Amino acid sequence: MTDCLRVLDWRSEAVRGDAGAPPEWLVANGLGGYACGTVTGLITRRYHGLLTAALPVPLGRTMMLNALGESVTLAGGQPAKLGVDQVSDGEAAAGEDAGLAEFRLEMGLPVWRFSLGDVVIERRLVMPHGQNTVLIAWRLISGAQRLALRIRPFLNIRPSDAKVSEGSATPYRIVSQGDRHEVLAQDGVPSLKLMLRGDSASVTLDGGSRQEIFYGWESKRGYDCRGGLWTPGSFDVTLVAGQDTVLTASTESWEAATAFLPGEAMAKEVARRRSLLEAAHPSLREAPANELVIAADSFVIEPPRQETQATASGTDPYRTIIAGYHWFTDWGRDTMISLEGLTLVTGRHAEARGILRNFAQHIRDGLIPNLFPEHESEGIYNTADATLWFFHAVDRYLETTGDRALLRELLPKLVDIVRHHLAGTRFGIGVDPSDGLLRQGAEGYQLTWMDAKVDGWVVTPRRGKAVEINALWYNALRLLASWASEEGYNADLPPLGEIGDQTYQAFNARFWYEAGGYLYDIVDGEHGDDDALRPNQIFALSLRHPVLDAKRWKPVLDVVERELLTPVGLRSLAPGHPDYKPRYWGDLHARDAAYHQGTVWAWLIGPFIDAWVKMHPGDREQGRRFLDGFNAHLNAGCIGSISEIFDADPPYADRGCVAQAWSVAEYLRAWRQTAA
Repeated sequence: MTDCLRVLDWRSEAVRGDAGAPPEWLVANGLGGYACGTVTGLITRRYHGLLTAALPVPLGRTMMLNALGESVTLAGGQPAKLGVDQVSDGEAAAGEDAGLAEFRLEMGLPVWRFSLGDVVIERRLVMPHGQNTVLIAWRLISGAQRLALRIRPFLNIRPSDAKVSEGSATPYRIVSQGDRHEVLAQDGVPSLKLMLRGDSASVTLDGGSRQEIFYGWESKRGYDCRGGLWTPGSFDVTLVAGQDTVLTASTESWEAATAFLPGEAMAKEVARRRSLLEAAHPSLREAPANELVIAADSFVIEPPRQETQATASGTDPYRTIIAGYHWFTDWGRDTMISLEGLTLVTGRHAEARGILRNFAQHIRDGLIPNLFPEHESEGIYNTADATLWFFHAVDRYLETTGDRALLRELLPKLVDIVRHHLAGTRFGIGVDPSDGLLRQGAEGYQLTWMDAKVDGWVVTPRRGKAVEINALWYNALRLLASWASEEGYNADLPPLGEIGDQTYQAFNARFWYEAGGYLYDIVDGEHGDDDALRPNQIFALSLRHPVLDAKRWKPVLDVVERELLTPVGLRSLAPGHPDYKPRYWGDLHARDAAYHQGTVWAWLIGPFIDAWVKMHPGDREQGRRFLDGFNAHLNAGCIGSISEIFDADPPYADRGCVAQAWSVAEYLRAWRQTAA
């Protein structure tokens, strides 16, 4: 096993990203909170900040510490900045690196090296797991024995997704006692605690000042993009060669925030991350998969909702999965798809069990939640596929762990889910008794994973009988039938075998599009049968129990490979379709119009490789090659992670969330599957 190390040549065009924007980094705390930013320090998103705390509902994720202004005094009294200035017109472009000589990730933790003439300074950042705390450390490496460092904290305490123009005009109240300083914001929000440890550390509260910031990515995305950050004054400290100077920022109690000395906290977090690698499957312990094992940890969290998990033993960790950073919460569909890659191949079996039990206790009317909104504890249930993915996740968990006790606990809920789908449940989700196919749809709702909606416009409504919904339904029926038989569960079961046979026959009779040699995306839809060539058909052969007749596997796989496969996933719509959009760009309306109309989704590489391996069981090496396109991406977007989506045409620029759970999960799962 090797430790994770990624050294970034961030000046190269290959890692600049769109329009020369610097690549980004992210460190998460296991609660949904995080620190993130660009390599250079340029703030381009409303989400960029050194401490976004995951606070209990209804507060949610809250920006607490946006940035630091850092400068040193060199020989002869010459001042020098570390990192870029944040300026109102946004002209501090990525090229102004203020001495940045190197950026690297060590075990997923960021390290900056600044070279100012002969002087070399390193800065490190860590978030103790399970705390809304960040520690930032500076060390004088060479060029001097002592050096004066001035640090200015910049603040706009607000919900992380709030407009950047909100809440930044009013100065905050500062309370100081010795070397402990608290920033008091609005009622109900915990204070921000700041402590600087170092030689001759002091603080100067100069009445405060405000600095205007231009958020470049927010401007490009059509959002509020100008706002102010307030600073109360400065910390002054002397850097001493070979010693760490550490700033702690936290919303925890002082006791918790200072429970460990900074060096101990950093060593503990590195050791925790090393243990993640040790627990993972051996094939995942070498680069680049080992980096994504570390990245996977960002998404597995203990949600700060005010609820308890109802378990038989009371020992399972209460966990869920954040769908993506920076703005997603936990989504049922994303969680179930991601479960295997994030928790099972990585050896986190107890957490997988906790996730399954967590969602099982939230089943309502035969459905698991589509998502839990940021500022609420109750889920929203408008999804037709998340519950069917739940069966898939249970199957993967059972194959990995052999935990029949959990299966027995879940069986009544799984049977209840099938009964509700047979009888019909919310949003028109229910089985058509005439053919056994599952239909779904309600006016104004988007119930499948292709769920873009803007200003009341459902971009891809897909009402009717969707191809992947029925592939998942058939898979769920066959899984439940085998589980019930194995466990001797006979509690007035519906005739699962008969229903499964009916579904299989109807699917193969109805979904085959002879003229195209592939599967319809929708049958019995609002406008009849939809022959749009989409990746959803891949699930008809990739799942445990494929609903597609084996004689049609090859033509489906061939057309998907020819028309939809890219180096970074599958297109959501084939080129040549009238609705095809090659670029995911512009304001919300323009982006959502392209979201599932060509845009490449990284997570779909997993089911594609599943299908490939089924068709070519002796050629795992070629299956592995389908992951090669992600290698360069690990230096772009969010370094060491995988983005949510990419443009549909070359050069396949990364878009959407900079770090997405199912993108990372499916890469890891596919890597494990294609191991020799």
